[in-house]
Amino acid sequence: MTGMDEEVVPERRSLWRRGWVRAVVVAVLVVGMGLLITAEYVAHHAEPLLRHAVIDTLEERFHEPVELDGLTVSVVRGLQVQGHGLRLLPEQGSHKPLVKIDRFSFHASMDDLLHLRARVNLIHVQGLEMHIPPHSMHTVVMGKAHKPAVKLTVGKVVCDDALLVIDTDKPGKEPLEFQINNLVLNDFGADKPFEYQADLINPKPMGRIHAFGNFGPWNAESPRDTAVNGQYTFTHADLSTIKGIKGMLDSTGHFAGVLGNITVDGTTYVPDFALEGRGRALPLKTTFHAFVDGTTGDTTLAPVQAVLGSSAFTASGTVARVKLSQGEETNVGTRQNLGHDITLTVNMPHGRIEDMLNLAVKADQPLMRGAMTMQAKLHIPPGKISVADKLQLAGTVTITGVEFTSKPLQDKVDGLSMRAQGKPKDVKDAAHDSKAEVASQMTVQFVMGGGMLKAESIQYELPGAHVQMKGVYALNTHTFEFDGHVRTDAKASQMVTGWKSALLKPFDPIFAKNGAGLELPISVDGVNGDYKIGLHDSKLTADQMAAQMEKRKQ
Repeated sequence: MTGMDEEVVPERRSLWRRGWVRAVVVAVLVVGMGLLITAEYVAHHAEPLLRHAVIDTLEERFHEPVELDGLTVSVVRGLQVQGHGLRLLPEQGSHKPLVKIDRFSFHASMDDLLHLRARVNLIHVQGLEMHIPPHSMHTVVMGKAHKPAVKLTVGKVVCDDALLVIDTDKPGKEPLEFQINNLVLNDFGADKPFEYQADLINPKPMGRIHAFGNFGPWNAESPRDTAVNGQYTFTHADLSTIKGIKGMLDSTGHFAGVLGNITVDGTTYVPDFALEGRGRALPLKTTFHAFVDGTTGDTTLAPVQAVLGSSAFTASGTVARVKLSQGEETNVGTRQNLGHDITLTVNMPHGRIEDMLNLAVKADQPLMRGAMTMQAKLHIPPGKISVADKLQLAGTVTITGVEFTSKPLQDKVDGLSMRAQGKPKDVKDAAHDSKAEVASQMTVQFVMGGGMLKAESIQYELPGAHVQMKGVYALNTHTFEFDGHVRTDAKASQMVTGWKSALLKPFDPIFAKNGAGLELPISVDGVNGDYKIGLHDSKLTADQMAAQMEKRKQ
C-alpha cells in the first residue's frame, strides 16, 4: 500500500508541471479578478443609474418632485440596493411630504442594468407614511416628468408599519389616520390600479382588520380623489374597550369610492351585546350603508338595519370625530384628544319591550312584556364616562298587548279593568288567578339621560279605564315614582256590589268628571317588583320628580 501512494504523488506533481493545468488556474484567477473589478465598476456606476431610476420612475408615476437622501449598491449577492430618506413632495411646498419612506431595499440583476432596464420582483419598505392633503393645499404645476434612463418596474412592495393620513383644513377637525401593521402592494403599475392587502389593529373597539382590493391610479392633480375599493373583515373586536358596553363583534363588508369619500356596505354581529353593569346580554345584528368623509373623518349612516334580540329597528345619522375637552382625553388610539359624537334617528316598527328592559335593567325578569314601536333621537356625546351613563335618548314609545310579569301587579290590573267596565262580580276570579285577563296599551313620551328615565306623559289604556301619568325611573337603583289620575267608563256605584253600590250611588255625580264615570288621582312607586299604589297626584313635573329623587339619594 505504501508503494502505491509513493507512485501517485509523483504523478500529481507531474500533472502540475504540465503547462495547460497552470494555464487553467491562471485563467480562473484572471477571470475572478476581472469579475471583481467588473462588479466594483458596475456597483460604482449602478448607484447613480438606480438612484435616477428610482427618482425618475416615481416622478413619472406620481407627477410630484422626489427627494432621496441616500442609496447604496452591493454586488455580494447580485445587485442589492438599499435606500433611505425617500420623500414625495408637493410641488408648492406648502404641505408636509405626500409620501415619506424611512428605508427600502431590493435586488436587481446585472443583465437588466446593462440593458437599461430593471425588473424588481420585491421591495421591502419600512416606515411608510402617506399624507393626503386637502384640496386647498395641493396644486400640481409640475410638467410631465422625463423618461427614466433605466426603466424600473416593480412586482411587489411589502411595507412594515405604514401610516395613511387624510389631512383636513376644516376648523376643529383632526386628520383621519389609519395605522397599518402590514401592507402588501402587487403589480405596482404607473397608469393602472394596483392590488393591495392590509392588516391593521383597530384601537377602539380593539380588533384586527384585514382588507384587500385595488388602489389607484394615483390622481396627481387631486390625491384625495384617488380611487380605492376593497373588502374587509373585522374580527374579535372587543367592545369592552369602549367604556360602558360589552361583547365581541365580527364584521364583514366592502367599500368603494375615493380617499376623500368612501362608501361602505357591511354587516356586523355581536352575539353577546350588553351594557356594562346593567341588564342581560342580547344578540345584535346589523346591516349598514355608510359614507366616510375623508375631509372631516365623519361617518354618515344611511341607514343601519338592526335586530336586537327579537326587536328590529333602523338608525340613521352621523358619527362625528371631535376634539375632546381638557380632562376628557382617552388613552386609546394614536390621537388621545379625539372622540366621537354620535347623533342618530331611531325608528323601531317591530320591537319587544322585554328586549329593551332586559338590556337596560338588571333584574330577574323584565317588568312587562308586549309589542313595541319607537321613534326617538339618540345622542352619545364624546368623553371618557360610560356609554350607558352619557347616552341620551328622547322620543315616543307605544307598547301594545302589555302584560306585567309580576303576578300580583297583573292581578290588580285585571281587577281594576273589571271594576272600570262595571263588572264587579268578575273581580274575584280575575284578580286572584295569577293570569292576565286583559292586555293593555301604553304610550310614553320620554327623555333618558344621566341614568334617569323621565316620562312627562304616560297614556295607559285598558278595557274600561284610561290612566294618564308622569314620572321617573332611576336605571341604577331601579327606583320608580309615577303619579297622575285614572278615568273609568263605569260610575263609582257600578264598580262595587250590594250595599256598597247603593251607598255610593248618590255620590256618582261628584266622582264623575269630564265625561268619565269616575276620575281619581293615583300614584305608583317602589323598587324593582316591590311597589305600592295610592290615591295621590303630586302635581310635580317629571323633571321636578327627578330632582327630588336625586336629592333623596344624596
